[in-house]
Amino acid sequence: MIQWGMIGAGSVTEQKSGPAFNKVPNSKLFGVMRRDAQKLKDYALRQQVPFYTTDVDALIAHPEINAIYIATPPDVHEQYAIKALAAGKDVYVEKPMALTVAACERMQAFAQKANKKLVIAHYRRALPLFLKVKELIVNNEIGVVQSVNIRMHKYAMPKESYDNNWRVQPAIAGGGFFYDLAPHQLDLVFYFFGKAISYDGFASNTAGLYEAEDTVHGKIEMESGIICNGDWCFVVDKGDEKDEFEIVGTQGKISFPVFGNSLTIQTNNQEQTMEFDSPLHNQQNLIEKIVSYFLDNGENPCSAADALQSMRVMEAFVYGKKLK
Repeated sequence: MIQWGMIGAGSVTEQKSGPAFNKVPNSKLFGVMRRDAQKLKDYALRQQVPFYTTDVDALIAHPEINAIYIATPPDVHEQYAIKALAAGKDVYVEKPMALTVAACERMQAFAQKANKKLVIAHYRRALPLFLKVKELIVNNEIGVVQSVNIRMHKYAMPKESYDNNWRVQPAIAGGGFFYDLAPHQLDLVFYFFGKAISYDGFASNTAGLYEAEDTVHGKIEMESGIICNGDWCFVVDKGDEKDEFEIVGTQGKISFPVFGNSLTIQTNNQEQTMEFDSPLHNQQNLIEKIVSYFLDNGENPCSAADALQSMRVMEAFVYGKKLK
């Protein structure tokens, strides 16, 4: 039985992850830590979590907890992961894995040194829509893939709306909304197509609404020769929003929104659309794979090495640390 201790109990855990720990075989959410005592107690009672504390060390050290889920902002991912690994606990950590590539590499090295398991929350790898895309690619349904185009455009809210939003504070998030949303898209590039041989990009703050970048462009060349172009802008006009992931092959095209439920396949001048139900808990499929892995009954569904691929690309696009 994997008995989980969860660090952080914010909105991401209310539906996407928290309840799923009790719905997966051989898994139980045993403890939760949050600094706000009142919100902590409310969460623990609603989710029927038997142990709760405002002390992260007490959660990690609890003898009945053998795995830790880190659901905090990225600035403390490295610190808490290393604490948990040092205490002999396997660790599941939210994306982005940490603030920087260097921090991610330290987490990876410490897990290896401690001989403990580390998994990153790129949960789209386990969702039916993206598994179907992978199947279509493997079966050459659109011929040989030539290129990938990612477009993520979101409208800008009034400046004051961002004042208390940690996602646009690089010291807490590592970057802006790009660091929050692009890991899902970039991880799919590597999940579908393997490793990169080069990547380069640039970022800018065009609207001045917050400290972090609000516009990012980049290009990735895969080992297979596939070219991936990415375009992210978080300050477009309302109504001009886009969420597009387009895979172009020699005999057709696959397209889908990364934050949606539909998949369109175009081949032989014909178009087919497939709809997928939204999971009640987005992370449940991945958590089931993690529990099997922690119990030595399966492989790591998303390793530190997997997550580092997208982290290196994000750092290159935003901070100019190129791979050539």
